Amino acid sequence: MEEDIEEASADADVDALADTAIDDDVDAADAAEDADIEDDEDDADFDEEEGGRERTAQADAMWNDVRIEPVEIALLKGVGFTLRAYRLNTELTPTEVDEEEDDFAILDRRPAHDEDDERVVILENAELFEDEPEPAAVEASSTRSRKKPAKKDDADSDEAAESDELDEAADLDEDADKADDEDAEAEADAQDEDEEEEEEEAEPEEVPAFLSHRGKLLLFRSAEGLVEFVKSDAEHDLTQLDTWESLRKRITASAVVPTEENHYELDLVVENLRGGQDAWDTDLLLAAGEAARDLAYALRLEPVRTALAPGSPLDDLDEGLRAAAAGGMGGFFAKRRLKKIGAQQAALGWRTIIGKISAAVDWRD
Repeated sequence: MEEDIEEASADADVDALADTAIDDDVDAADAAEDADIEDDEDDADFDEEEGGRERTAQADAMWNDVRIEPVEIALLKGVGFTLRAYRLNTELTPTEVDEEEDDFAILDRRPAHDEDDERVVILENAELFEDEPEPAAVEASSTRSRKKPAKKDDADSDEAAESDELDEAADLDEDADKADDEDAEAEADAQDEDEEEEEEEAEPEEVPAFLSHRGKLLLFRSAEGLVEFVKSDAEHDLTQLDTWESLRKRITASAVVPTEENHYELDLVVENLRGGQDAWDTDLLLAAGEAARDLAYALRLEPVRTALAPGSPLDDLDEGLRAAAAGGMGGFFAKRRLKKIGAQQAALGWRTIIGKISAAVDWRD
């Protein structure tokens, strides 16, 4: 009997120890879970502080399907969202740009009445304005006629023959001029045909298109404002895309998360350039050049396109930054070339570019 009691007591002690171990495991699991939650919250706070949100796989799939991307652009007036797509130039119709008033149009204005020069003016005492004959010329003519009366016929015949020769030479020259003109016209026509054939044979190229209207970039201060506009029936340049209707149905505010390469901080470019070559941010400046070129093409900002055209000082700056970032001997020589580019000149050029882009922005809430 005593042995049974001892065995029961031992079993109870073992059960108690097992329960304690289980409780300890549960507490440890709860603590780990709480720690993970806190870490997630810290990561979320970090992402929010950095101004970025992670894009979901579902959002990635949607943007890839429609071949359109959200873009975030920072300008001096604030930060805004818009959309950009790349398509072949044969698939897009360029945006319509309102023609600006010509400040020098007044110089080209003509008088209201073109017939002013042909007006008939009645003068009083018209005889005062009549031309009088020149007596000297008349007298000289009569003198010559008196001096050579006998040779008049011979002179007339010589003059007639000489006149006929001159007329014949003039006719030959005129025929030669006509032949030259015809050859020139034929050559010009052939050149025009060659240019047309080259244009027809030119391969289509991929070009950018933005959410814009009549040469104005639509920039939204919130993702919700962008989504509301996309779902509306408002007119803009992206309605011509074949995937636009699909985007209208699927877009949500949570999906408007631009990727890292679609963030453009144009508001920092001038300040960075003024800091000198040693302070230049290569990624910042190259990204700004990409955005400015795309916007200049899509919005038809010809001054910006000219400022960033191949061979321009700002394009040389971009090429130098790329080569310097690549390293090697090319990067070494590129750094030397960059030192010859004036920081103030580059900053002034970019300030003008950003001013042109800012003037072409239609801010929306």
